[in-house]
Amino acid sequence: MIEIEAKFRLENAEEVERKVEEFAEFVIDKIEEDIYFSFSFRDFSKTDEAVRIRRDVEGVTLAYKGPKIDRETKAREEIKVRIFSEDYENAIAFLEKLGLRKFAKVKKRRKIYRKDNVLICLDSLEGLGDFIEIEVESPNLDTAKEEIFRLAKTLGVSESLADSIRKSYLELLVEKGLVG
Repeated sequence: MIEIEAKFRLENAEEVERKVEEFAEFVIDKIEEDIYFSFSFRDFSKTDEAVRIRRDVEGVTLAYKGPKIDRETKAREEIKVRIFSEDYENAIAFLEKLGLRKFAKVKKRRKIYRKDNVLICLDSLEGLGDFIEIEVESPNLDTAKEEIFRLAKTLGVSESLADSIRKSYLELLVEKGLVG
């Protein structure tokens, strides 16, 4: 499945959250801790890929994210594997035995809302600020993009596709010298 997502910086997170609460169903408020991995022989920053393990109150997820396939969003292939919470340390050891090494840790507070097939994530990261990610999993990139950007405009977080931030939180933190 392709994950189509657009991210926008929020100047007034509380106002946007009030708007989201008017039409979307609240799902969860949680802290996510992500550990990103890299290979010594394959530079994911050049191939635009990522391997990460995420731990939160819902459990543990191992994820591979492929290169972005769209110029306006963060659309990309994503493969996720759920892992028993008690196997978190073993999963890290497993990845390290395969030659991956821990590269960076990203921690964020995420409030998730759902409206039909759309996930709306209100994120806060120390050192970066507040963001909204609007995500649709769909085989149809163009339809998903239209839905995402229509919602972004309705929420007042975007007037055009150019407002979308295509970089991951990891990339933004590396740029600011906060990780890596």
